[in-house]
Amino acid sequence: MNIKNKTILITGIDEFIGLRAAELAIVQGMKVRGLQKDNRENSQNLGAEIIVGSLTDPPIAQKACQGVDIVLHTAQITQEAGSLKDFREINVIGTANIAKAAKNAGVKTFVHLSSVLVYGFNYPENITESGQLCGEDNPYCQTKIEAEAEILPLNTPPDFGVIIIRAGDVYGPGSIPWIVRPILMMRQKLFAYANDGKGVINHVYIDNLIDAIFLAIEKETYGEIFNITDGQETSWKDYFIRLAAMEGLPTPMSLPKDEMKLFLKLRHQGQKLFRKKADVLPESVDFMSRPHVYSVAKAQILLDYKPKINFEEGMQRTQEWLQKTEIQKLI
Repeated sequence: MNIKNKTILITGIDEFIGLRAAELAIVQGMKVRGLQKDNRENSQNLGAEIIVGSLTDPPIAQKACQGVDIVLHTAQITQEAGSLKDFREINVIGTANIAKAAKNAGVKTFVHLSSVLVYGFNYPENITESGQLCGEDNPYCQTKIEAEAEILPLNTPPDFGVIIIRAGDVYGPGSIPWIVRPILMMRQKLFAYANDGKGVINHVYIDNLIDAIFLAIEKETYGEIFNITDGQETSWKDYFIRLAAMEGLPTPMSLPKDEMKLFLKLRHQGQKLFRKKADVLPESVDFMSRPHVYSVAKAQILLDYKPKINFEEGMQRTQEWLQKTEIQKLI
């Protein structure tokens, strides 16, 4: 498929991934429509048509999908913990609702942004897309698995094609979990990494992720699932030391994983007592201590996926963004 002049609907267009996807889609010559849940201003200057409403509202979903060639579904709840009911409402029911609306509207291609977290926290080295899925009794992991199961049966090419992208740890300008939140914690001298920073952050620079999505659309890889990372093996320790150095901050300390979880649990209880929003949840430690790399061989073979922006350049771009952004306003 030639994506130039095609109309793409991006759900969650006001969020980190959706916003950058919209910018790069416009550069590629696409017409962009966005769906967002409220009137946030950061998407208003894109030159895209913006629809405000809920993913779970069928009339809104139907309106958003009319006259669209491609849907890129990025909207989701991405917290590390919370109410399973709330996660299901958006991540599963909302996903199914927008996918069915797209199919009914005659949309050709539906791309669902999933996550490598569908494999859980303890998975084999170089796990592939056919590897075992594990919900880990975690609402994010569980509902990303359920969402995939909801939409894959809708795949009926050439009329309606579904593609699933299991993204790694997406970083870059605007990334809350991997840039903004850890830096804010470091500035308060409250950040530590677990177990000497062993294990691997499967980072993917935001533009590399969007490139992979566009490749999957162009190659019409319907019914396929792809792990997408930068394909580099960077330890958690190396990543967080680099992040601190970028800000001129002291090297973070390491704590045993169980101690970190206990500290964050007590801190969270204190914040609840004073009716403060939790800045870091205890479950985040599980997300920041995963052990192995995920295989991206399938994307390399079927999509000819080659990350254009390496880790050095990605961090340099992020540093330039940090120097001109008041990140505390993003939380």
